[in-house]
Amino acid sequence: MRISITAVALSVTVMIVTTSMVSGFQKEISSKMFGFWGHIHIVPFSVSQSLQEEAVSIDQDFYNNPAMFSGVKHIQVTANKGAIIKTDEEFEGVILKGVGSDYDWSRLQEFIIDGEMLEISGTKPTYDILLSKSTATRLKVKVGDKIILSFIENSVRLRPYHVVGIFNTSLEEFDKNHAIINIADIQKLNGWSSDEVGGFEVIAADEKLLQPYWKYFMWTTIYNLGLISDETYYIKSRDKLDEIADELYYKIENPELNVLSIKSLQPNIFDWLNLQSVNEAIILLLMVIVSVINMITALLILILDRTHMIGILKTLGADNWSIRKLFVWNAAFIIGLGILAGNIFGIGLCLLQEHFGFIQLPEESYYVKVAPVHLSASWIMLVNLGTLLVCSLVLILPTYLVTKISPIKAIRFS
Repeated sequence: MRISITAVALSVTVMIVTTSMVSGFQKEISSKMFGFWGHIHIVPFSVSQSLQEEAVSIDQDFYNNPAMFSGVKHIQVTANKGAIIKTDEEFEGVILKGVGSDYDWSRLQEFIIDGEMLEISGTKPTYDILLSKSTATRLKVKVGDKIILSFIENSVRLRPYHVVGIFNTSLEEFDKNHAIINIADIQKLNGWSSDEVGGFEVIAADEKLLQPYWKYFMWTTIYNLGLISDETYYIKSRDKLDEIADELYYKIENPELNVLSIKSLQPNIFDWLNLQSVNEAIILLLMVIVSVINMITALLILILDRTHMIGILKTLGADNWSIRKLFVWNAAFIIGLGILAGNIFGIGLCLLQEHFGFIQLPEESYYVKVAPVHLSASWIMLVNLGTLLVCSLVLILPTYLVTKISPIKAIRFS
């Protein structure tokens, strides 16, 4: 029984830690993705792979009134342009991301590790730049240094820029290729007017949009049963990003504009996150199987050990089902003790990791330095109830052994 309690406790501990860490990874990395890129992009249709964007007018109904769409919190302008950064000793190719005075800096602020954010007011070029940590390291520059940006089109144009800040999202494929400047700089370089931009970034109203398929299926089922509201379902559904993008596309009614979710623009990162969800589901399944096997073993031993008691109860008139229920309730009590111990250890480990970060990770592989955790009361409760329910239901089968015990033989055997 002690071994069974320990096995259940370990299984529940692993399930809680696994769910919390996978949820933490998804929340942390998707937050970085959304913080740098937004949730949805509205850009001109283009068949060219060139970094030279086509201009689109800023005078759009959806930009002036984002509240006309459900699930949209904010819309901001953006533009991209390729350039080469040159110093006295090094040079590096980058994609310049131009942002305006409407840019939501609250999402990127946490990634500024040195210096400050861009000061953008009005429509005049500022020639200030935010570099990533990896780019600044390769170029051997720091905040306050001057760098030269080369723009190669019909002719080579050089522009001096002042490094005002350094950011680090840990998303290496973004950090090593991107820098942030004032969108007015790109407008001047491209010969655009102040009301022309490269596109728009849409910020969704809620960021809890990235869910593994099995969680999405569960919340969809609960919603279809009428047990939760439409608002709760909206928050939990992982496919709402694509639905918002489709809604925007049909409501904009502009054949010259395309609407793309960040999931379709950067599928590799999201596929990687979904793979973590597959691993999570496999681990949860294995832990439930371990708990079930251990409890079945304990219950069979318990029944064999109580053969004499079963014979006496049957002699006194007890039917098979009432005796089987005794063992099921007893097993449920054992499972409950294991679940309680598992919660103490699992939640305790997660809280220790959250506050002290003793589990370190290679940032270049996992995009984070410290393994993130996100404790969710609803998912912990679901793990507990699921473990208790599955184990208890499965244990009804081995109690069938009770029906095979003859009262006379059981008493005589004792």
